[in-house]
Amino acid sequence: MNNEPNKKGRLYLIPTTLGDSPPLEVLPISIKRAIESIDHYIVENEKTARNFIKKMSPRKSQPSLQLFALNKFTEATEIPSFVEPCLNGYDMGILSEAGCPGIADPGASVVKIAHQKHIQVIPLVGPSSIVLALMASGLNGQNFAFNGYLPIEATERRKEIKRLEKKSRDEQQSQIFIETPYRNNKLLEELHKTLTGTTNVCVACDLTLNTEFISTRTASEWKKEKIDLHKRPAIFIVQA
Repeated sequence: MNNEPNKKGRLYLIPTTLGDSPPLEVLPISIKRAIESIDHYIVENEKTARNFIKKMSPRKSQPSLQLFALNKFTEATEIPSFVEPCLNGYDMGILSEAGCPGIADPGASVVKIAHQKHIQVIPLVGPSSIVLALMASGLNGQNFAFNGYLPIEATERRKEIKRLEKKSRDEQQSQIFIETPYRNNKLLEELHKTLTGTTNVCVACDLTLNTEFISTRTASEWKKEKIDLHKRPAIFIVQA
């Protein structure tokens, strides 16, 4: 790690756990080494970031940490200044709230700026719920798309579900999306009501946790399944 003034620091993309599991059960030792050597971070939430850093490196000095908050309240004009420590020779880390920075995560905006300023970007290995779900789904991992959140309004949501199903059928492409956890049950109900009965649907929730659940069924089969997804982080994958 570089912490020498007058030489550009590097920007490390540091994955975190997907829930309250012991970090070193799902994260490689390289994450611990990075945390131990870096004092400047870009984070979504300061409190949870400090807790994660403390779990990974209990003896690390918390007062020495410099944290920049990157979330929905951050003004776009603030973001370029976040990489100033790198320009001054200090390595920095981006921490997501869960999983990998830059994947369904605001960290991508900082990474783009880092490239513009010729700062070396180093992604570290860690869990991505999107990738883990696709790996375990049995659906097409050669051709897939992540669509983020579906529309909230019921009519628009059903139209989008049908559009994604058609695209999946036409292009043989797995369609991946997520939902706010308290609306998961409603989404699964809408999927098996809206999709063609033979269309495959994978539901993967609580990935890497003791309560992990992953199952791929047809839309018709899901009508007979009883599962409570309420407030459980989940990934949905559709393939016609």
